[in-house]
Amino acid sequence: MSLPPPTVAPLQILGLHKWFGSTLALDGLSLEVPAGSCYGLVGPNGSGKSTTLRSVIGLVRLDGGTVRVCGHDIATDLRSARAAMGVVLDPLQLFERLTAREFLVTMGELRGMEPDVVTERSEQLFAALQLTDDAGRQIAGYSHGMRKKTALAAALLHRPRLLLLDEPFEGVDPVSARSMRSMLDRFRTGGGTVVFSSHVMDLVERLCDHVGVIHRGRVVASGPTDVLRGGRRLEDAFIDVVGASELDPDELAWLA
Repeated sequence: MSLPPPTVAPLQILGLHKWFGSTLALDGLSLEVPAGSCYGLVGPNGSGKSTTLRSVIGLVRLDGGTVRVCGHDIATDLRSARAAMGVVLDPLQLFERLTAREFLVTMGELRGMEPDVVTERSEQLFAALQLTDDAGRQIAGYSHGMRKKTALAAALLHRPRLLLLDEPFEGVDPVSARSMRSMLDRFRTGGGTVVFSSHVMDLVERLCDHVGVIHRGRVVASGPTDVLRGGRRLEDAFIDVVGASELDPDELAWLA
């Protein structure tokens, strides 16, 4: 009896290096994201989270290392890698003068999708994200939460295997955030994998079953969320890993 073929990880990153001038943004960063997981990338501001995501997408030219998306090496097969992923960046990349419907039609055309499929999926996504009533308005007039939901709908339109989200819930109201979380749960139920960066520990602790902690361009801790927490809050475990400077009681004494 032959064994089933090994499962290819949706995202494999090995030894990434990236310099911006004299600043080393990524210092041998490596991680592997399990299939079907919700993987949180956390780290202090400037730690390399966004640079990592942009490297995976192919928007940052690396100085070294390897990135594979669903088995496709972005250095040699970026087109196939991009076809396998959906992306929501921060800041958002939207066509302001289009309506949400026009925007998704445009994304579908760029993806080579059938028009009927684009129309059907778009309306289903708008309904699930509570955007139907506003889908005919220009995106320029949308609130921040509506813009985030539109970007998420566009990222999911072609049914990617990997979803990359950069600070997806920042500035989003609780109602919009709940509909977005429900959409991500549905996506994972169908076998999709989610990777998102955030600096909000409580959010990551609630949503993510795996976490990678990035500090100074390296992954300094990674694994199942419950294992990394070790019975504590994720924020406490995070601070133990990256360190935190305490305020000198003699400083800013005038505030007391």
